[in-house]
Amino acid sequence: MSKRWVGVVVSSDKVVIVDAEVPDAEALQIQMDTTWPLQDGDRSRAYVVMADRLESYLRENKIEKVAVKASALSMGSTKMGHLEACELRGVVMCAASRVAKVELIAKAHTSKTFGKRKVDEYLKDDGFWADEVTGKLRSGSREAGMALLALRKRL
Repeated sequence: MSKRWVGVVVSSDKVVIVDAEVPDAEALQIQMDTTWPLQDGDRSRAYVVMADRLESYLRENKIEKVAVKASALSMGSTKMGHLEACELRGVVMCAASRVAKVELIAKAHTSKTFGKRKVDEYLKDDGFWADEVTGKLRSGSREAGMALLALRKRL
């Protein structure tokens, strides 16, 4: 039986959302693939708008689970964009948890447990995505799709 899940990847000023029906074994059926930009201006106000928008979307579409790509360690020095992405990720997780079960998906863990290749190799493989999803999934949204596939495999 298919379940309705959302995969999320957060950066400092936008949120990539992939909404899919997730069957037990077959290809994900993409319902929506979009990017929501953070409003310009006061970030605290923009966070409220993003939280409200996400919570409303999840509730209206009866989303059961949200797979959020987790933060990763930076090999260099931490820059402001990384910190702002962490803030926005917290906003997303808080809003999503009001409606659905939220699961953090670490890229490093997925690289070790999903299959024989690293996540970045799967992200570049058009054939893999042709087999794993039906519907339109932008190449820039594959990380959100991968979070959904990794979560399905984990459960």
